[in-house]
Amino acid sequence: MLDLIGTMLLTAAIALNLNATIATMPLSSAQKLTAVAIAGLWIGLAIALANTGIYAATETPVPALGVMVGLPVLIICVVALVSRSARDALLALPLTLLVGLNAMRSFGAFFLLLAFQNRLSGPFPHSAGWGDVIVGLTAIPLAVALARNSKDNRAVLFAWNLFGMFDLIVAVSLGVMSAPGSPLQVYGGSIGSTAVTMLPWSNIPALLVPFYLITHGIIFAKLARTSPSRVPAPA
Repeated sequence: MLDLIGTMLLTAAIALNLNATIATMPLSSAQKLTAVAIAGLWIGLAIALANTGIYAATETPVPALGVMVGLPVLIICVVALVSRSARDALLALPLTLLVGLNAMRSFGAFFLLLAFQNRLSGPFPHSAGWGDVIVGLTAIPLAVALARNSKDNRAVLFAWNLFGMFDLIVAVSLGVMSAPGSPLQVYGGSIGSTAVTMLPWSNIPALLVPFYLITHGIIFAKLARTSPSRVPAPA
């Protein structure tokens, strides 16, 4: 039952994230269709790889799940650096949207439920679960506050964004150190982070984690762009 509920909610979260961001970016219809097609292919690849069981393989030099987490972030960074139009499209995303979409990280509570069912063990599910729940529950109030007055909430936004990104980095690190059979395993024993290498839970690190890392990066970039130190002094 938990897997069924997780499949429905995680699929809804992925679809909502994709539709909300692409629809909001100032792109032409052709560009939006291209972005949707690329994202759809990536989602299909992530699910297909999960079905092969490659995420659970520990004998590969570079974990496949690690590639799925890091590669989209790297690609977006490179594209934003070399293409001004792509960079402007990403920075055009409203802060309220970028923060509000993080509300779905409340689904990190699934990590706690999986640990309760003895399907995850070690510090990984508790760190990832509680961290995501905190970020998710504070996202909506922060988004509302930003909609009312973004300037007076810059410090709060920076702290929240830093915590949200740190939570993801720690979760990924603990997941790697909890993978049974991995040479890097420190925690978790024979259970560890096994559940997140299988569907539907593999969609969290393979699809949702890179998306939210990218949103945190965009928020930092927007904060830097509107930093008071960048505003020219009056003559």
